[in-house]
Amino acid sequence: MESAHRSTRGEISPGLVELLRCTGCGAAFQAGSDSLQCSGCGMCVPLEEGIPRFIQDQHLASFGRQWTKYEVAHDDEDRATFQAKTGVRLEDLHGLKVLDAGCGGGRYSKVCGEAGATVIGADHSRAVSKAKQLCAHLPNVSFLQADLKQLPLEPASFDFVFSIGVMHHDADTRSVFDAVAKLVKPGGRYSVWLYRRNQWWQERLNTSLRRHTTQMAPEKLERWCEWGGWLGGIPVVNKVLNKVVNFSAHPNRENRVCDTFDWFAPQYQYHHTEAELLSWFEAAGFTDLRLLPPEKTGAIYRWVYNQNLLIGSGVNVTGIKQNSGS
Repeated sequence: MESAHRSTRGEISPGLVELLRCTGCGAAFQAGSDSLQCSGCGMCVPLEEGIPRFIQDQHLASFGRQWTKYEVAHDDEDRATFQAKTGVRLEDLHGLKVLDAGCGGGRYSKVCGEAGATVIGADHSRAVSKAKQLCAHLPNVSFLQADLKQLPLEPASFDFVFSIGVMHHDADTRSVFDAVAKLVKPGGRYSVWLYRRNQWWQERLNTSLRRHTTQMAPEKLERWCEWGGWLGGIPVVNKVLNKVVNFSAHPNRENRVCDTFDWFAPQYQYHHTEAELLSWFEAAGFTDLRLLPPEKTGAIYRWVYNQNLLIGSGVNVTGIKQNSGS
């Protein structure tokens, strides 16, 4: 109960301090009232709301805005999506040390924490503030704001690492993938979901639209995304038109607006193929690779998905880190 009380007071969890390592010299940190200090090189890291802030939002500021503004967590849906996009059952999480690489507003960190895992949620944006609020009842879940390419964590220290819809928003998706892969311990699992590369004409149209939307003021883009939220609620239209111009068809209107903003706001957005992602897993020393199918079923949906016509769909792989000497 003490660690839960600390969390609500805005103090950093002692358990999190023990896990952190300086990105400069690799030494441990000591916690003060408003900062962490490296015991080796003396580097100071500010603490805000009990969250170590190793970095500012930078090019991912739009995510901090969207995850703190919109209420999009739905427990049953989030549990189902997590299992579909990681290939891991909730009952298998108990007792595991888990990293949510790109936690956003904390929906999947919450899923893992409630299933009994010890969870570290890391994100480049201030969305970690919302994530901590969402998981305030879970003393086994902690958050930090840091660059996924330079996470202040011990290499090969997590039983399970996952990243859902995040890495493709960096200037170099592969560099993020490789950096996060190093945190998986031998025998541990790694699951990654990235945007799928669509047909050439969809890619060209999307690039053209995003060239304009990424330059819009957030307030103006949000008003534009309200139209996407409206279109996504119209039957038939939301099954056809959003194969040309992406907007969400989620049953909940707030989710539709948030998802549409999520698509058109970020500075970087790269799309990848199954073969590409599989090759990254292999090069990083993972075996038992498995392509995960989309969460939705149905013959028409799967045909559209397999033809790479479904904008916003993903390529999704899970694998096991080779044991040392194998």
